[in-house]
Amino acid sequence: MPELPEVEVVTRSLKKTIKNRKIIKITVNNRNLRFKLPENFESILKNKIVKNISRKSKYIIFDFGNNFYTILHLGMSGTLHIPSNKNVTNLSFYSNPTLPKKHNHIIIEFDKIKLIYNDPRRFGYFKILNNKYDFNNYFTRIGPEALDKGFNLLYLKNKIKNRKKNIKNFLLDQKIVSGIGNIYANEILYKSQILPTRSVRKLSSVELEKIIKFSRITLKNAIKFGGSSIRDFKGVSGGGGSFQTKFTVYNRENLKCTKRKCKGIIKKRYISNRSTFICNFCQI
Repeated sequence: MPELPEVEVVTRSLKKTIKNRKIIKITVNNRNLRFKLPENFESILKNKIVKNISRKSKYIIFDFGNNFYTILHLGMSGTLHIPSNKNVTNLSFYSNPTLPKKHNHIIIEFDKIKLIYNDPRRFGYFKILNNKYDFNNYFTRIGPEALDKGFNLLYLKNKIKNRKKNIKNFLLDQKIVSGIGNIYANEILYKSQILPTRSVRKLSSVELEKIIKFSRITLKNAIKFGGSSIRDFKGVSGGGGSFQTKFTVYNRENLKCTKRKCKGIIKKRYISNRSTFICNFCQI
């Protein structure tokens, strides 16, 4: 699943390509996404101009002005593509550099540009919101991003009260902090030198401060390097994400710890059925 950095890269790519363009035509080949598309989806969006594109957590927001929005969540396997004569610009995380032959569920046509939504597993969805109240209310279900000022020591201390969760599952809970997924939770806890199975109630203020610090550093660096390409990823410029080359713990099973003077070896474990990579020496 694409995480916050990958969705941010997609959002920036979309801004460069479709901002201020008018939707001329929409073709829906399959309405049965995670939530079924309404029958009037095409007619509602036709002739709308994309005034702005932004991101909140893992959601891409198409702002059509006058408090009219369409929200896109890519789910597990959703990808966006812009075909061209020379190649296909891949705007998403899990995808191939060429347009897939199957599962192209939605085609949005602008002048000389087509935006294609592909989703083999169909866990992604589009949501239309036509007033500011519904828009603001929609995001009350998720916590602040790790990049937000609201994600601070006081906030974390209030959230860990009376909780028995381990710190990794805590970071993955989108109601507590939004946008962090499995890859980045691994990286954050490794850099913080905190064992993922530690109970949040037993973490000190110093350790919580480390988590805040390295959450921001890790996500900002991932955005800087274009996200993490587990498979081929290309932004609008055609360049792939390269943060996977900067992984310090994720996917490094049986390799030496990258920290200086640490004699540890990276071990792979499963926490709540998610791959978890831990240094057996410096994470405590």
